[in-house]
Amino acid sequence: MANTQGPQGNYDPAGSTQMFRAFVDEAPQGRQQQAAATSSGPRIGLIVGVIAAVVIVAAVAWLALK
Repeated sequence: MANTQGPQGNYDPAGSTQMFRAFVDEAPQGRQQQAAATSSGPRIGLIVGVIAAVVIVAAVAWLALK
């Protein structure tokens, strides 16, 4: 076990503070890579959703006027 000190100098037997700091230091890099890999995903989903909504509204309007 690592003898780590917390921010107030308290003993942290599990080393969770050190593990948390390592996670926080690595998180921005992971988010940037994930955002770059999936940047077109939400955009494509939004376009498909808008097209589907327009088709549904057009179909309802056509049925209402028929």
